[in-house]
Amino acid sequence: MNDTATAQSPAEARLHAALDALGIAWSQAEHDAVFTVEESAHLHVALPGLHSKNLFLKDAGARFWLVTVPADLRVDLKALPTVIGSKRLSFGNAVDMERLLGVTPGSVTPLAAINDGEGAVTVVLDRAVATAPCFHVHPLRNSASLALAGADLVRALGAWGHVPAVVAVPGL
Repeated sequence: MNDTATAQSPAEARLHAALDALGIAWSQAEHDAVFTVEESAHLHVALPGLHSKNLFLKDAGARFWLVTVPADLRVDLKALPTVIGSKRLSFGNAVDMERLLGVTPGSVTPLAAINDGEGAVTVVLDRAVATAPCFHVHPLRNSASLALAGADLVRALGAWGHVPAVVAVPGL
């Protein structure tokens, strides 16, 4: 468990409290805001462990998906629907992302499932994420990285009503 040095939003404080209540060990590092995997490359050296790429998607059947993979995986969006049981996928828009997950582009994280009380978004984790001993994600904002074990991420998501689909996400 960890206290962050900067002021946190009520949503982030609720996230930290929820992780603590589940007995999940985590740590958090503050950094400049990053919006892409490329912008965060310097963090991969400074913060050992697996880093994430998160895709907010919508399928042709109007279902929403949050897919989390290792940062270096180029996801094959044409093959992914077969693996997760969806229809053709495209990127979701910022309005839906904020409405459903309470985050903005650049801040997408599987931890945002805590904000989806309606269960409108299906969370998908690549197997490498779910089994990582140390995995970094944004804590609802893109100016910090929160580290936890992949198994603990799976456990937290389940506790929040979002048991993730753990699959081998196809890459290009």
